[in-house]
Amino acid sequence: MQTIIWDWNGTLLNDLDFCISTINVLLKKRQLNLLDHYSYKEVFSFPVKDCYESIGFDFSKEDFSVSAQEYMDIYNAGVSNCKLHSGVIEVLEHFKNMGYRQFVLSAMQEDMLVHTLKHQNIFDYFEGIAGLNDHYAASKIERGKQFISELNIDKAQATIIGDTNHDFEVAQQLEVDCILVADGHQSKERLEATGAKVIDELQQLITLPL
Repeated sequence: MQTIIWDWNGTLLNDLDFCISTINVLLKKRQLNLLDHYSYKEVFSFPVKDCYESIGFDFSKEDFSVSAQEYMDIYNAGVSNCKLHSGVIEVLEHFKNMGYRQFVLSAMQEDMLVHTLKHQNIFDYFEGIAGLNDHYAASKIERGKQFISELNIDKAQATIIGDTNHDFEVAQQLEVDCILVADGHQSKERLEATGAKVIDELQQLITLPL
């Protein structure tokens, strides 16, 4: 059966501006250069620790866990104010009506992932939900392998849809197809550099053969 494995942050949830404002709180506190929309999309990457170091955090002075927890405290307190990307319900409903299996695989902590999906009233579209068990967002690869095995997902008929080059890396490691949406946390140029199929917005998925 055809299967879509959705990324959450930046792909279905439009949290880009909130993430920029959140990381800027941490940067300002440490007297580091702030990020604008363009610079954020050029530097954001996984592992998150490496991304933080690239924008000036010095983990010889403070442990990464300090800034990671500080970020998550701000993010979790305000994420409920973020909206879904335009067309999300339409696209999810389309694939539901087509009989596709739909899942979410996210670097978000799993309990928070379930909470935010329910808050956005889309939890019931998904057959399964997989997040990470800590806030440090190291990788979705091992979680994805476990997820595919547990839920008997046919890799030959599965497509990961995400908004970062890490989603492409995850798809490669899981041996599934990948489509990237240039409406999230990384620039279109960075996404196209992966060689994956890149679209500008989610509604284009309705017209694509998956």
